[in-house]
Amino acid sequence: MNGTVHLVGAGPGAPDLLTVRAARLLGEADIVFHDALVPEGILSLVKGEKVAVGKRCGRHSTAQRFINKRLADAAHRYRVVVRLKGGDPMLFGRAHEEISFLIANRIPVEIVPGVTAALAASAEAKVSLTRRGISRSVVFATPRVGEDEAPSGWVDAVRAADTAVLYMAAGDAVPIRNELLARGMPRDMPVAVAENVSSPEQRFFAGKLGELPELAARCAGGPALLLIGEVFRQAPRNIEVLDLIARTASHRA
Repeated sequence: MNGTVHLVGAGPGAPDLLTVRAARLLGEADIVFHDALVPEGILSLVKGEKVAVGKRCGRHSTAQRFINKRLADAAHRYRVVVRLKGGDPMLFGRAHEEISFLIANRIPVEIVPGVTAALAASAEAKVSLTRRGISRSVVFATPRVGEDEAPSGWVDAVRAADTAVLYMAAGDAVPIRNELLARGMPRDMPVAVAENVSSPEQRFFAGKLGELPELAARCAGGPALLLIGEVFRQAPRNIEVLDLIARTASHRA
């Protein structure tokens, strides 16, 4: 028997940001292989077996080739197999490696998109990634380079775009700032750091490129994004107003 492997996007973390299809599949799945950062609120929707196969920077993680094999083995035993990935499976989720392996082994595979963290961060900060007359292009990039991989071209991509979002980059805030300054980006370019977006622990720090390491250092260890571009110039004001609204609402309650 060959079941179907579904690569499902868990979104940025909030369970109610799952797509309807994703929530349905989690309830139907015989087995779910999930990333380390998928929160319990989402995993609680799983009725079948749950297997953690996540990857965390600097920590013990499951080798990709082993994940591939486990997915194929599960498809020979179960009808519905879910590979649950944070955000969207097709964006920095190593989906290509799993899809290629499954297709090579003649196993049906389907993709269920999810809300990627960059869009959730934009929504939470009330700052559009695009704006007429200011930002007509957006790039999602990462400076992270795996073993035996070619150097990343993230600097050229960031400089060419009006707005940039860097994934898996908060720990490299110092070299990122230095590289961008060395390549001509102004020190007062607006930036922001978004941590744990869409969760109760979310935090959003805004400032200038020269302050990027200090902003990133305020993170508490959760998944974080670096956001760069003129559209974030209003971010500090947005955050101040939103905090005031939240405190006022809490006081009235």
